[in-house]
Amino acid sequence: MAFMSKRDYYEVLGINKDATPEEIKKTYRRLARKYHPDVNKEPDAADKFKEVKEAYEVLSDEQKRAQYDRFGHAASQGQGFGGGGFGAEDFGGFGDIFDMFFGGGGRRDPNAPRQGNDLQYTMTLDFEEAIFGKETDISIPSEEKCDTCKGSGAKAGTKPETCRHCHGSGQLNMEQNTPFGRVVNKRVCHHCSGSGKEIKEKCTTCHGKGTVKKQKKIHIKIPAGIDNGQQIRVAGKGEPGVNGGPAGDLYVVVQVRPHEFFQRDGDDIFCDMPITFAQAALGDEIEVPTVHGKVKLKIPAGIQTGKTFRLRGKGVPNVRGYGHGDQNVRIRVITPTNLTERQKELIREFNDLSGNEPTDETEDSFFSRVKRAFKND
Repeated sequence: MAFMSKRDYYEVLGINKDATPEEIKKTYRRLARKYHPDVNKEPDAADKFKEVKEAYEVLSDEQKRAQYDRFGHAASQGQGFGGGGFGAEDFGGFGDIFDMFFGGGGRRDPNAPRQGNDLQYTMTLDFEEAIFGKETDISIPSEEKCDTCKGSGAKAGTKPETCRHCHGSGQLNMEQNTPFGRVVNKRVCHHCSGSGKEIKEKCTTCHGKGTVKKQKKIHIKIPAGIDNGQQIRVAGKGEPGVNGGPAGDLYVVVQVRPHEFFQRDGDDIFCDMPITFAQAALGDEIEVPTVHGKVKLKIPAGIQTGKTFRLRGKGVPNVRGYGHGDQNVRIRVITPTNLTERQKELIREFNDLSGNEPTDETEDSFFSRVKRAFKND
């Protein structure tokens, strides 16, 4: 059976079977970002991304997860996750045996309304667009109801007729010998594909399908603070339902372009700020760029490379509205190059005045510890 070749969903996400919903979501976001085809160019990245997404869709839903824990991948071979269990037809030729001994009642109506398929769209944003959000229109390919036949699939002036083979039931009775005797096994009618209707004269636009491919324009609102790999669900904007069922959903997956100066980690922003040797030695007040505009930062005299300052509230707005992150500014002291003779002369004079030794006025400085180490030798 096909589902036997699938990997265990818990193994796909690399989590334990008692993992919490929060752990499942966090793991999915990490793996989705890792394997997304727009980011990962490995040949099997798309398959791994699809596998991770399928595992998450099951394990993140309480009802689907319960069915999976009980029946494994076999759960998805029946009425589908969320359908409340298995129907009799889920067991092939044994379906009617179950009807005989257990009363049946679980058979799925092939003409019942079914929800349309979900769609996925990948949107690439600039660094600032992800931070502040935006509204935009996107166009996606979609199967839409045919305007010519109004979805019936029949040529104008005609309409579908009741299937002559299954008489509108969408199923055919097949006799089968079993260890329990001869039983009648129901199969989907292959003449009408289970619809119970035959189209003698097909619509010239959709050729009997009832749907046509179109470019559908959708207005999207990107919330401020969205991060790379996160997705937005737009309800009802997927493919149309079957037999009058509801449309599927659209999932917009966000990819964020890197910034040349800023780096992001969650709601915090990080950057390196270069200063001159003189600024580091004497102190200064400098302007630091942030996504919210420039701010002044006081540099104390004697600062060293690697010192980090936190600018509170100058980070990313939380996507759920829980305030702002911070911006962390790491200082980098730039050693001067291409000095003039006068500059070299002044630096030599400074070096002579310093006793030709590194100066560090902090208590128990790094250089003091180095001196003690040499003395101990």
